[in-house]
Amino acid sequence: MADSTVEHLTKKLSMLSFLDVSYCNKIGAPALETIGKNCTMLEVFYRNMHPIDTSDKPFDDDEAIAISTTMPNLKHLGIAYQLVKTEGLLQILSNCPKLELLDLRGCWGVNIENISLEKDFPNVKVLGPHVVDYHENNGWDDFSEPSEYLGWDFFVDEYYDDDDEEESDSDDIWDEEGLEEIQFTFYQGIENAGMFVPPSP
Repeated sequence: MADSTVEHLTKKLSMLSFLDVSYCNKIGAPALETIGKNCTMLEVFYRNMHPIDTSDKPFDDDEAIAISTTMPNLKHLGIAYQLVKTEGLLQILSNCPKLELLDLRGCWGVNIENISLEKDFPNVKVLGPHVVDYHENNGWDDFSEPSEYLGWDFFVDEYYDDDDEEESDSDDIWDEEGLEEIQFTFYQGIENAGMFVPPSP
């Protein structure tokens, strides 16, 4: 998908509120700007990249600026492994006042310590930029603070207990009530899709 394709499609999708263009290597800041201008009701936007595609490339705030200037209604934003710098991130935080959840895992150009999140942006839950091993601490401990958006909270709280792990019945996990809260995202045509980290929240 190229920038011209994005422009053609988004003109017909002005009511779109959720869009995931993760791992689309052939689009850039112009496409994101077009998306923001055409999809004015956009609330959830994912632009995660594969770490292999961004490694050894210079940091660049072009896409961050495009997001910050055209997507003011965003509530959830995923830009994992993007080349964004601290300045670009600050523009997003300042110009997207409705933002509640921000995934910037692997954004090594961002120095989160230079941003007063609790003071200046108290409503934003931030994941990253440090990437914590999933098996080390369930993969969620790098949130700036506990978040109500963790979809697996019900799973951990209700079905997992270290003290009686051997006595638990794993079949109970997959009852209909629990499955109603699970969301899935599928990426077709991608080899080794399981290697793509992190998944969309």
